Amino acid sequence: MTGHMKKERYTKSDFLSLISDSANKFKLLNKNSFIKIIGHIDCDGISSTSIIVKALEREDFRFSVMNVKQLDKNILDEILKDDFDVLFFLDLGSENIKDIEKKTNKTVFILDHHRFESSETKITVVNPTIFDLEYREISSSGVCYLFAKCLNEGNKDLAHLALAGAMGDMQEKNGFIGLNSLILKDAEEILDVNIGPRFFGMQTRPINKVLEYCTDPFIPNVTGSSEGAIKFLDDLGINARESNGNFKKLIELDEEDIKKITSGIIINRLNEENPEDIFGNHYILKEEENGTPLKDLKEFATLLNAVGRFGKTSLGISLCLKNEEAKKESMEVLSSYKSEIVEMLTWFNENKDSFMSNGKIIINAKDNIKDTMIGTLASIITKSKLYEDGTVIFAMAHKENDEIKISARVSGNSDFDLRSALKDVVLKIGDYPCGGHKSACGASIPKDKEEEFIKAISEINTILQ
Repeated sequence: MTGHMKKERYTKSDFLSLISDSANKFKLLNKNSFIKIIGHIDCDGISSTSIIVKALEREDFRFSVMNVKQLDKNILDEILKDDFDVLFFLDLGSENIKDIEKKTNKTVFILDHHRFESSETKITVVNPTIFDLEYREISSSGVCYLFAKCLNEGNKDLAHLALAGAMGDMQEKNGFIGLNSLILKDAEEILDVNIGPRFFGMQTRPINKVLEYCTDPFIPNVTGSSEGAIKFLDDLGINARESNGNFKKLIELDEEDIKKITSGIIINRLNEENPEDIFGNHYILKEEENGTPLKDLKEFATLLNAVGRFGKTSLGISLCLKNEEAKKESMEVLSSYKSEIVEMLTWFNENKDSFMSNGKIIINAKDNIKDTMIGTLASIITKSKLYEDGTVIFAMAHKENDEIKISARVSGNSDFDLRSALKDVVLKIGDYPCGGHKSACGASIPKDKEEEFIKAISEINTILQ
C-alpha cells in the first residue's frame, strides 16, 4: 500500500497485484543493501521471519534479524539506531506507520495482517485488511510467503511455514479458506492431509493425556480429568499401555482401537449440539519422522509458539530452516512450555470463582503468570466450554517494565468486534498500545492504571452486545 487508500470493494486479484507490485519494488533494490528484519515473537511472526530470511538468503542479500513482543516508540527508537538500508516489519508495524515515517526516511516494507487505520503513506504496506479480507483467509506468514514466491518460484518449498503461521493464529477450522487454501495447494508436495479425530498431540503425547487435555472437541467426564481419561480407555477395553505400563501414543494404536475411541467420544457427547463433530484435518509433513512435533503441522505451530514465548525465536527460525541441531533443544523448550501450561491452568482452576465481573471474565494474574503466556491462557479458556459462547475474557499479567499485558478473547463463535471494544476502553485511561484482531487482541498499560482499567472494563454493560 504505497500511497493507497482503503478500497471499497475487495477482490483477490487486487491483493495479489499489491503483493506482486511490492515484490517488484524490492527487486529494484541494490544487491549491496543491508536489510534489517523485525518480526513478532509468536508462531506467525517466527514463520514470517523464517520465510523472509530464506528468501533473502536465496537472493544473496545481507541482513540481520530481531524479534520483539510488541512495537512501541521506545523499541522503534532502538531499532532505528542501527545502520541499515532497508527495513522489514513482519507480523507487526501496521499500527506504527506514522511513527515509522516520522523517524526514518529509509526504504520500509510492512508485511502484516493486523487491522490499522489506512491512510496515505510512502511505506510499502502489504496487508490483507486493506481489502477487507476475512481474518481466516491469510496470516502474516501467508503474506510473506506470497511475497517470497513473487521474488523466486523456488520459494514454494516454504509454503508449509505459511500454513504453520496460519495454524498458530487459529485460521484453520475444518480446512483452510481463501488465499490459505491456495497456499495449501503449493504445499501438496510437502504435506499429506488426512481426516481423523480432532486431537492435539497425536504424534507426541500418551493417549491418556491426549484425551485429558482435549478441549476441542470437549469430552464430558474426560476433558480435564486424569482419572476420567484412564477410566474412559479402560471402559472401552483398549490395550492402551506398553509392556512397561506407560501409555502408548495415539499414533501407536491400531485402526480398530482408534475407531473405538472415536465412537466412545461421540456417545459421551450425545447431549452436545453436534456430538459427531469430532473430526478434522491433520496436516502431516512427509519428510519428518513419526513421533516428533515436527511431523504434525499443528504440533509444529505449538512448538514455534513455545520457543517464542520462552524468548528463543532464533531457535524457532532454525527449526523452520531445518537445522538438525535445533531439534533437540526445541524439545526441551517444549517440555518446559507444557509444564508452564499445567502450572498456569492449576492456578486458574484454583482461582476461577473470583474472575466473573458483570458478565465478563477478568483474570488478573499479576505476577502468577508470565506476560508471554497470558494470551495462551485466554485462548485455552475460550475453547474449554467453561463459559458460554460470546463470553468476553480479559486476561492480565505484569510485565518486567512496570507495564501490564492484556489479552482479550471471545469464547466460542462470535461476530463481536472485541478489538474495537478493547481499544475504546484503553483510550479512556490513556493513549496506550492496543491492537490485534476482531476476536483476539491485546494491549499494554502502565501498572498504575491497573485498577482504573479493571473498573472501566467492569462498568461496560454493552460489551457483549
